[in-house]
Amino acid sequence: MSYRESFLKYLKFEKRCSKNTVVAYCKDLDQFEEFVFKTVGDFDVKQVDTKLIRTWVVALVNDGNTSKTVTRKITSLKSYYKYLLRQEVVSMSPVDGVITPKIPKKLPVFVDENSLHHLLDDGYFQKDFEGVRDKLILSLFYGTGIRLSELIHLSRSQVYLGEHLVKVLGKNNKERIVPYPRSLNPLFEEYFQIRDAEFGVTSPYIFLTQKGKKVYEKLVYRVVKKYLALVTTLEKKSPHVLRHSFATHLLNHGADLNAVKELLGHSNLAATQVYTHTSTDKLQSIYKQAHPRA
Repeated sequence: MSYRESFLKYLKFEKRCSKNTVVAYCKDLDQFEEFVFKTVGDFDVKQVDTKLIRTWVVALVNDGNTSKTVTRKITSLKSYYKYLLRQEVVSMSPVDGVITPKIPKKLPVFVDENSLHHLLDDGYFQKDFEGVRDKLILSLFYGTGIRLSELIHLSRSQVYLGEHLVKVLGKNNKERIVPYPRSLNPLFEEYFQIRDAEFGVTSPYIFLTQKGKKVYEKLVYRVVKKYLALVTTLEKKSPHVLRHSFATHLLNHGADLNAVKELLGHSNLAATQVYTHTSTDKLQSIYKQAHPRA
């Protein structure tokens, strides 16, 4: 087994990284090895030095990769060499001397509350299989803040109607329990009734296509984009925008930052703190209450 294969196996079985994460690492390492082959004609993990990695980083930037993409690729390589260091394959990591580019902070894009209430409450969805399914998809995204991959793989056994909870498998295969609005129960029941009449109960997955197969990413993206376009002029209309909206609206209504972190499944608070910059409603409310001239 090669060092690379051993590392990917370590990510999958010991670190319990998700399939998408392992694939991303694999692609990044492939790209680096390809660059080394083209540059020096051979690839040996023990012969790679900091200068070669810096040359690769410059090539990535010149090829038009964003700072975020370049940083992720450097991080992948850094993790690989950290693993090789622990396995005593190398005596030092050549990545340690490489500086990652600064990533400009982008504020999360979110839909305002009134627009989402208008979309979900005012009859935009048909009463057929697709319409009820689509309404449940958007309602669940906004009501729980779950990720796209978490929704796609959601099974009926992960929904607890009596407790108004869903159990999702997040990044790095971490399970978490997320409450959902009580108002979703009638929608769940209506969808299950139509779904089961149409396709039976053979599929474990909740959300199905018109052919009875598990929904896929592009389909869910199309569904979300279609309906958000009815109530917002935002350029970005995606499942993640609904996740951003979920977090921002919770904070606007006084939710604790740590609680929002747990609901989103973030591994550290820094990832959640970005939403504090978008909670302008809450800031304005505090300002009006506290400033003598407001």
